[in-house]
Amino acid sequence: MTKNFQCGRLKVLCGLAFIVGCASGQWLHYPTPGTPRLPDGKPNLAAPAPKTADGKPDLSGVWRIALGPYTLNTTNDLKPGDVLPWAEALAEQRRENLGKDSPAAHCLPFGPLFTFDPINPQKIVQTPNLIVILGEQLMYRQLFLDGRSLPTDPNPDFMGYSVGHWEGDTLVVTTAGYNDRTWLGRGYPNTESLRTIERFHRRDFGHLEIAETFDDPKAYTRPWTVKVTGNLMPDSDLLEYVCNENNKDIPHLVGKASDLKSIAVEVAPEILAKYAGVYAGALPSGRPMRLEIFLSGRELWVSLNGGARRLMTPISNTTFLLGSPQFEFLEENGEVVALQYSDVGANVRLPLVREAK
Repeated sequence: MTKNFQCGRLKVLCGLAFIVGCASGQWLHYPTPGTPRLPDGKPNLAAPAPKTADGKPDLSGVWRIALGPYTLNTTNDLKPGDVLPWAEALAEQRRENLGKDSPAAHCLPFGPLFTFDPINPQKIVQTPNLIVILGEQLMYRQLFLDGRSLPTDPNPDFMGYSVGHWEGDTLVVTTAGYNDRTWLGRGYPNTESLRTIERFHRRDFGHLEIAETFDDPKAYTRPWTVKVTGNLMPDSDLLEYVCNENNKDIPHLVGKASDLKSIAVEVAPEILAKYAGVYAGALPSGRPMRLEIFLSGRELWVSLNGGARRLMTPISNTTFLLGSPQFEFLEENGEVVALQYSDVGANVRLPLVREAK
């Protein structure tokens, strides 16, 4: 069973580097020992969080990060003035180039975005002095809990150097030693001065709360914190995914964001107004997808799973582009009933569940 990483193209290739969509495979069914069960045999994800022999919360398990505004993007909440001018200019340049130089597009490690990947599950293996986090993309992290300090002059790398300690039932992990080749989302860079502090709290058997603070004074004017939730994948395990083996898209990473203007058409405001609303459903993998469409003047904007609003480019009265994703509004008897969402590894119909107020 393999994951297909080939990407379809429209007139220009857009956004591959920002979110890589891969179909997730299914592990052979094998009940995980120690999993609390409901009377019907299903895992009881609301059961109390397990403990290790020394009384610490046990974070072990296979986890998948929930979709949300920080999906492969830690910069969703940054405001004007939070980013130093050179970093803002670089991010804008990367967005104009459609993210063709993104580490993800070139099969490089995600770095700080590793924790914010909702596509590839992660496996936590916990011992008293070391926690290892394994990724399906053959990435890994080591969190040292043996009392050591951060190195004063670490060799910069993609994943950084991490040390942790327990504060009650919360694992606190400080990481430094990142290189400057990673992205924090939407093209925003980090420098080698980046330091992160993560707080892991397993609130019950099936849910892992993660809050991460980013502090990089050479690129940003203030630290900021984002929160995500990991959902346990019981009775499952990782499937190996080799990005470079399946990546056929590098020669097609061409074009610029401004190229979209050359294929854009003008759509009447009364037509655009019909499309505003909330469309929701699920991707082929079963992951939920929620799109909120907004009308602003003569433009349509979209928020994916609660993320930042992004401008949609019309290429016909019913079809719009947002980088790589394509949206087609579907009507029956003159009424909008659904939206067809097409992206790498996904082609789904999302019904209209709430009209614009």
